[in-house]
Amino acid sequence: MKLDLNEEQKLIQETAREFAQAELEPVAAALDQQDDQETFHDNLKKLAELGFMGLNISDEYGGAEAGVIAFSVALTEIARACASTAVTLSVNNMVCEVIQALGSPAQKEKYIPRICTGDYLAGAFGLTETGAGSDPASMTTSAVRDGDSWILNGSKIFITSGSCAGVFVVWAVTDPTAPKGKGVSVFLVEPGIDGFSVGKAEHKMGQHASKTNELLFQDCRIPADALMGILNDGFRVAVTELAGGRIGIGSLALGVGLAAMDAATSYSLERIQFDRKISEFQAIQWKIADRYTELEASRLLLMNAAYLKEQGRNFAKEASMAKLYATEAANRACYDAMQILGGYGYTKDYPIERYTRDARITTIYEGTSEIQRLIIARSILNDFS
Repeated sequence: MKLDLNEEQKLIQETAREFAQAELEPVAAALDQQDDQETFHDNLKKLAELGFMGLNISDEYGGAEAGVIAFSVALTEIARACASTAVTLSVNNMVCEVIQALGSPAQKEKYIPRICTGDYLAGAFGLTETGAGSDPASMTTSAVRDGDSWILNGSKIFITSGSCAGVFVVWAVTDPTAPKGKGVSVFLVEPGIDGFSVGKAEHKMGQHASKTNELLFQDCRIPADALMGILNDGFRVAVTELAGGRIGIGSLALGVGLAAMDAATSYSLERIQFDRKISEFQAIQWKIADRYTELEASRLLLMNAAYLKEQGRNFAKEASMAKLYATEAANRACYDAMQILGGYGYTKDYPIERYTRDARITTIYEGTSEIQRLIIARSILNDFS
């Protein structure tokens, strides 16, 4: 594996960085405090025009076909400016990848180009339920075959982009007699059909511009061809796709952590206390050294996981390692960045306060840090046994 990016990957990284600095950074604080969905959605459309909504998607369906490494580095640059935009970008790419991997030719042609081109502002990933978060196999949303239709009943929670998605990838139990997790299938559901409604947006600690909603299904009738992939094989698919999503969230966390430390380091070179720049104090220097070292280690773990996925090799353990380490490191970076700024870091006059709130969720969604440790440990123990 070469650690240097190739020319295409460098171009994508630079394009993402330039877009983030020009379009996202100037409005990120306002989007955090005001419900300006128009500006947020305009930026999503601009990212689609740049090809960022399908970075690992075949050009046959409007994707960039740039690969997983390009996706990771682009997401990091976007997250340095706006975590809300970055999480939408991550989920959109994941939805496109699911449809590309499982969808029929008609499903691929119908949905993927609409997400990649921005005709759909977003795609949504409907897996989590009230009683099925870290344990998605415990889901209770059901799909029952009725002639040439499926009837969905149940609900999903914490769905990113629920209020603006043009298509939802939804998991439901199709064989309640099967062992836990074995009788689950995956469907494509469009908004606006009878029996399907999008609930309230959650009031969250951070990532405010990205809406997170509940999905409600009450005798929701969808066509038989809304089934995606093999009947009763949906849970295996969910586990596989979550592994890829962890590369996205780890990359997002890395971007937020870097933004926090960049801001704090710049501040340390300007702030005078005891007649000296605080950057001259060993206490500050060690925080800078430790946090940037951890963020660089995070980048390398993410690069490794992305490389393995791009090569078609098993990457689940490595993705969990990268997600675990990068998200925990980002939270430590935000904490120390706030310590470096002192009281100013706790105010909304500086971006550290926003970075800290935005980073906190990264150790929770796409699998908590505790779940990542279980996955890593089980993989290692399985290798030994």
